[in-house]
Amino acid sequence: MLLLRVVVALATVLAQEAALVSAASSSFVGGSKSASAAAPSASSSTAFIPDAASRVNLFVGTTNGGHTFPGATVPHGMVKVGMDTDSPGNHAGYDANPIFNATGFSQLHDDGTGGAVPLSLFKLWAFTSCGVGNTFEECQTSINGRKALRKVLADGTPDDAAEPGYFSSNLSTGIRVELTSTRRAAIHRYTFPAGTKTPRLVVDITNDGQMSSTDPSMDLDPDTARVTGGAHFEASFGPGRYRAFTCVDFKGDGYDLGPPTEYGAWLADFPVKQTVTLTQLYTSFTDQLGALFTFAPNGNGTTSILARVGVSFISSEQACSNAEEEIPDFDFERVRSASRAQWNELLGRVQVDTSDVDPEIVDLFYSSFYRTHLSPADYTGENPLWNSTEPYYDSFYCNWDTYRTLYSFMALHDPATFARIVRGMINIQQHEGWLPECRGATAKHFIQGGSNGDPIVSEFFVKFHQHAQELNVSADTLYSALLADAELQPPNWDLQGRQVNIWKSLGYIPSDVWERSGTNSKQVSRTLEYAFDDFTISQVAKVLGKEEDAKKYAKRSENFANVWNPNITFPGRDDIAGFMQPRFANGIFNLTDPRHCSIHDPIQATCFLNAQNHDGFYEGAPIYSQYAPHDTAKLIALQGGREKFVSRLNFIFDQDYFDSTDEPSQQIPFMYHYANRPGLSTQRARQVIAEFYNTSVNGLPGNDDSGAMGSYVAFYLAGLYPLPATRQFLLSSPYFREISFRNPVLKTTTTIRSNGFRGNPKNGTGGHVFVKSVKIDGKAWKSNCFIEWDAFTSGSLIELELTDSINVSCGAKADAIPPSLSTGGYD
Repeated sequence: MLLLRVVVALATVLAQEAALVSAASSSFVGGSKSASAAAPSASSSTAFIPDAASRVNLFVGTTNGGHTFPGATVPHGMVKVGMDTDSPGNHAGYDANPIFNATGFSQLHDDGTGGAVPLSLFKLWAFTSCGVGNTFEECQTSINGRKALRKVLADGTPDDAAEPGYFSSNLSTGIRVELTSTRRAAIHRYTFPAGTKTPRLVVDITNDGQMSSTDPSMDLDPDTARVTGGAHFEASFGPGRYRAFTCVDFKGDGYDLGPPTEYGAWLADFPVKQTVTLTQLYTSFTDQLGALFTFAPNGNGTTSILARVGVSFISSEQACSNAEEEIPDFDFERVRSASRAQWNELLGRVQVDTSDVDPEIVDLFYSSFYRTHLSPADYTGENPLWNSTEPYYDSFYCNWDTYRTLYSFMALHDPATFARIVRGMINIQQHEGWLPECRGATAKHFIQGGSNGDPIVSEFFVKFHQHAQELNVSADTLYSALLADAELQPPNWDLQGRQVNIWKSLGYIPSDVWERSGTNSKQVSRTLEYAFDDFTISQVAKVLGKEEDAKKYAKRSENFANVWNPNITFPGRDDIAGFMQPRFANGIFNLTDPRHCSIHDPIQATCFLNAQNHDGFYEGAPIYSQYAPHDTAKLIALQGGREKFVSRLNFIFDQDYFDSTDEPSQQIPFMYHYANRPGLSTQRARQVIAEFYNTSVNGLPGNDDSGAMGSYVAFYLAGLYPLPATRQFLLSSPYFREISFRNPVLKTTTTIRSNGFRGNPKNGTGGHVFVKSVKIDGKAWKSNCFIEWDAFTSGSLIELELTDSINVSCGAKADAIPPSLSTGGYD
C-alpha cells in the first residue's frame, strides 16, 4: 500500500510521487509498508486510476498555516482521529515540523481552520516506562509532562505516514502508534518496544485544543479498563460552549490483555492508584484530568494494545454504543480496509488520464479532491439540541469559505451527500430560524460574510430540482428556509441570518447605523455578499415558477452597485477609477483607502473580525471591489468597459493585490472571460497554481478553510470554475488530456477531452493550453468560455481544441460571453 512520508523541508521542496507497492507482496511493520515521499514512482502512468486513494498525499499543507488534517477519517466522518502536537499552528492537531512534540492522539479535529484551535478532544497516550523507578505515581500525565518527539528519518523528516483512512507514527520513545476510524469511533494500535515490562496507557478527558474544559466527569472500570467521561469545551470561533463525551475500551492485539495491573485517575502529573472517578481527587475549575492504566505485557510476543474510542455529543452511553456498533470486533485492519475502500470508491468517480502529466499534478488533484470530503462532518444522531430524523451535519467552518467552489465540485460527483447536507441545513433553519453560516461542534460561530448557506442550498436546487424528491429534499421547506434568511432579521446577525431590515429599506448596509442585534462592521462586504445571496434565491424562485419572487430577488441582487463610488481613484493611478466604498445612511459615501487590508496597506490593517473596525470590509478591500459574480457585465461597465476592466485585473495581479488565501479572490483569474479574453484567464489561473500550490507540507499559501482551497485547486486543475446556483461553468483547459466525472444520481459520466494536449508549462506561462474551439457530443458549441450543466446531466463528451495562442476569444457571437444578470444571461 502507498503511504506517504511527511516531508518537512523548506517551502521549495516538492513531494514526489510515492511508490505503489502491492499489499500482498509488501513486508509490513505494524501492519503497514511505508515509502518515502521523496522516492520516485515505481508505477507507469495509465489513463485509468483504479486506486485513486494511492494518489492522495495527506501531508499537503500541514505546515506554513495550511492547518490541514492528515489523520484518519472516513468521508465526512465525525471522528477525525490524529496526532496532536505542541505547535502554535496545531489547529488540526498536527504539524509536520519534527521540532514539535506529539502530545496525544485525539478523536475529533477540523480541517484547515483559522480562529482558535477547534476540538482536539479525548487524547490517548502511551508510556513504556515512567520516571527513575518506573512506578505508576511517577508517570507525567499532563500534556506537557508526557509529550515526546517523533523519530526522525535520515532525511530530516518525522517518521509519520498516512493514507486515506489511516495514520501512523513512530515516537522517540520506541512506541509505534497507528490510527483508523469509522464515522463515530476510532481504533488505535499502540505497539510497544521489545522488553517493555509495564505498558501504560493514558486517557485524557479534559485537554482540548484550547485547554478550555470545565465540568468534567469520568469513571473507570478497574476490571475491564473501560473509561467513560466528558466535559464542556469552548467554541473556537464564536461565543458558545458545547459538551462532548467519550467511551474507551482496551484489548490485546492477538492476545488476552487481561485486567489492568494498576489503575487510577490522574490530576496534572499526579496519578492516584485505586481511584476510579474524579470525585476522589482534589480538583479545581480547569484542571487536567484523566485515567491511567498499567497492563501486563504480552508474554508470547510483541505487546500491541488496541484502544477503541467512541465519541458522542449526547452522552457517554451513546459514545459506548457508537463504538460497539461500528467497531464490535476491535478488528483494526478491517476498519482500515473499509475506510480506504470508501475513499477509493468516492475518489474514483473522477478519473484523469495521467499521460504526459507531471505525477505531482495528479497527486495535487487527488489530494485537493480528498480534502473536499473532510467537511462538513456527518453528526447524524449526535445532535443534542433537538430530536430529528433528518441528517445533521456540523463543522460548517465557514460557509463564506466553502460556498464558492466546494459544493459545486461535490455536485459533479456526489449529489447524494450534497442532498443530505442540504437536508441537515434546512433542519437547522426549522429549529433555529435561519440557515447555518458558520458552525462547529453544535455551536454557532461568527459570520464572515452574508447568509452564505443560501448559495449552497440554492446550488443544490438549481442543479438537482428534478431529483430533489428522490433525494428526500422538500422544495417547499428549502424555499421557506431561503426566505427566512432573506426576510427575517435574527437576534444576532453575527451568528445567523442577515441585518436584513436596513438591507431591505436602503439597499445597502450603512456604516453609521448601530442596532442592538449585531456589530456595525463589514458593511461593504456584507452588502456584496447579501446581493449574491439574493441572486441565488432568485434562481430558485425561477425554477419554482415564482416569477414575482424571482424578479424581486434579482432586483435586490443588483444592490451591489449601491456601494460603488465612481469618484474614488487608486492612489497614484488616476486611470483606475471607481471602488466599492462604505456609505452613510444619508447616501453620502465614506472613504476607505482602496489598498486597505492588502499587503500594500499603509497602515497594515487586517480587516479581520473586530467590532472597532468600521472600514467596511472583511479581509481584502481591493478584492471585494471585483465581487459581483452574478453580474460581471455590470461590473465591467462600472469600471469603464472591457479594456479598462482587463487593465484593472492585470494591475491586481502585477502589483500583488491578488490574494490566493482570500476566498473572494478565487474567481479573479477567470474574470477575463467576461471581457472576451479567456486566454488571459487560462494563463493567470495556471500561474496561480504554479506559484502557490504544490504537494509539499508547505503546499498551501494559507488555511485550507474546510476544503475551500482543495475544491478551488481541483476546479482549476479540471479546467473549470463554477458560479453557484447557476447552470453554467466557466471553461478553461484541464491539466489532463482527459478528465471524466461519474455522477451516481444522474447515472452519467461526463468527459472533457483536450485534443492536441501537449502537457502543462511548469510556471503556468504560455504553452499549448488555450481553448480555440469546443465541441459537445460532436457538435460545435457556441462558446469557448463556458459550458452548461446540461452537458453533465446528459453525460456528454466535451472536446476542446487547444492552441498556443493566448489571443483566443469566447466566440463570434454575443452569447459566447458567459452570462451576467444585467445582460439577460439567466433568463
